[in-house]
Amino acid sequence: MSERKKHDVPGAERAAEVSPIKQPSRETSTRVSEDFPAAIEALAEGTSQDDPDAPKPPADSEEHVTDRAVILGHDGRWLAGWALRFIILVAAGVILWRGLGMIWVGLLPVLLALIICTVLWPPVSFLRKRRVPAALATILTMLGALGLVVGIFSAIAPSVAKQIPELVNRASDGINRVQDWIQGPPLNLELGEFDGVIQEITSVIQSQGSNIASGVFSGISSASSAVVTLVVALVLTFFFLKDGTRFLPWMRKYTGGNVGWHLTEVLSRSWNTLAGFVRAQALVSFVDAFFIGLGLVLLNVPLALALAIVTFFAGFIPIVGAFTAGALAVIIALVSNGLTNAVLVLVLIIAVQQLEGNILQPIIQSKAMNLHAAVVLLAVTVGSTLFGIIGAFLAVPVAAVFAVWFRYHSEMVALRAGEITIDDIQIATAQGEAITASEGVNAVRQRLSSLTRRKGAASVTSAPEEE
Repeated sequence: MSERKKHDVPGAERAAEVSPIKQPSRETSTRVSEDFPAAIEALAEGTSQDDPDAPKPPADSEEHVTDRAVILGHDGRWLAGWALRFIILVAAGVILWRGLGMIWVGLLPVLLALIICTVLWPPVSFLRKRRVPAALATILTMLGALGLVVGIFSAIAPSVAKQIPELVNRASDGINRVQDWIQGPPLNLELGEFDGVIQEITSVIQSQGSNIASGVFSGISSASSAVVTLVVALVLTFFFLKDGTRFLPWMRKYTGGNVGWHLTEVLSRSWNTLAGFVRAQALVSFVDAFFIGLGLVLLNVPLALALAIVTFFAGFIPIVGAFTAGALAVIIALVSNGLTNAVLVLVLIIAVQQLEGNILQPIIQSKAMNLHAAVVLLAVTVGSTLFGIIGAFLAVPVAAVFAVWFRYHSEMVALRAGEITIDDIQIATAQGEAITASEGVNAVRQRLSSLTRRKGAASVTSAPEEE
C-alpha cells in the first residue's frame, strides 16, 4: 500500500464533530476539507465506508488493482437501482395525478375552505379562549366576516349609484365624439360605408348561433358549478372551524403514537404556512389597491375609492382579477376624462402590476412561506399553465406545503445522522390549538429525540411511550 497518509475517522466521531447545519462553523469547514482527500483516496482504492457492496482489495495484499469489470459492474448495479426507483416514482406520480383529477371536484372546496379558515381562525380562537361555545364562536365569526364584506360594498354603493348616470351620459357623448371623428377629417368616412361590414359580421354571428348558444350554456353551467363549490366551501369552513381541533387527536388515535406525532408536527407547519400565504397575499393586494387608488385620485378618475376596493379583492384572484380591475378603471377613465387620461391610467396600472408581480409579491411570499422568489414565480407559471386561474391561485400555497414536508424530512435525516440535536429543531406543534402546548412539545420532542444517534445529545425528559 502507498505511503500516503490515511484519514481514518470513524463515522460516529465525524458526525459528532460537525456543527448544526443551520449555522456551519469554521470547524465544520476544516473537517470537510480534511475528510475530502480521504474520500477521494478511498474511492481510488475501491473502498468506501458508506457502500458495503463496493469492491474491496484483498486484506493480505499491499498493492492491488481492481479489475475494471468489477468496478463497472458495481456502477451498473448502482445505476440500475436508482433507475428502478425513478421509474417507480414516476409511475406513482402518474397514478396520483389521475386520482387527483378524478376527485378534484370534491377536493377544491376542501382547499378553499382551509384557506378561508386561516383567515377566520384567529377570531374563533379568541372567542373560544373566553369560553364561548365552538359553534357559537364560529357562527359569530362567519357572520362578522360576511357583515364586514357587505358593509364595505354598502359604503361604496351610494357613491357608485350617484356617479353611474353621469358616466352613462359621458359615454354617450364619447360615442358621439367618435362618430364625429370618423366622419370628419382626415378620415371623412360615412357611416353607411360600414353597412356591409356590419351585415357580414351579423351573418357570421347567425351561422355560429349554435356554437354561441352552447358556449352560453357552458358558461352558465360553469357559473352554477362555481356557486355550488363556494357554498360547499363555506359549509366546510363552518365545520372545520367548529370541529377542527379534534382532527389531530383523531388522527393520532388511528395512526399510532410515532406516525401520529410526526403528522401532527408537519401538519402544524403546513397550517402556519397557509396562514402566512393568506397574510402575504392580503398585504400585496392592499399595496396594489393603495397605489392604484392614489393614482386614480390624482388623475381625477371617478369612483376611485370603489375601484381601489375592487382592486383589493381582485388581487386574491391571480391574473384575471388584476386584468379585470385594471380594464374597468381604464374604461371609466376613457368614458369620463378622455383618451389621454385613460392612457395615463393604463400606464399606472401596468407599472403597479409589474412592480407587484415581479418584485413585491415574490419577495413577500418568499419570506412569509420561506420560499425563494424564483420558486414562487415558477410555481405560479406551472400552476397557471396546467390548471388556469385556480392553479395560479393555489400554486404558491401548494408549493409551500411541499417545501414544508421536504424540509421536515431533511431535518429528520439530519437528526438521525447526528448532524443536529433536538434543540436545533423549531417545533411548531405548540403554536396550534389542537393540544396543549406542554403536551405537544413533550410528545414531539420525545419522538424526535428517539431518532438521534449522536453521542452526547441533550437528553429529553418526557412521559414513557404508550404501547
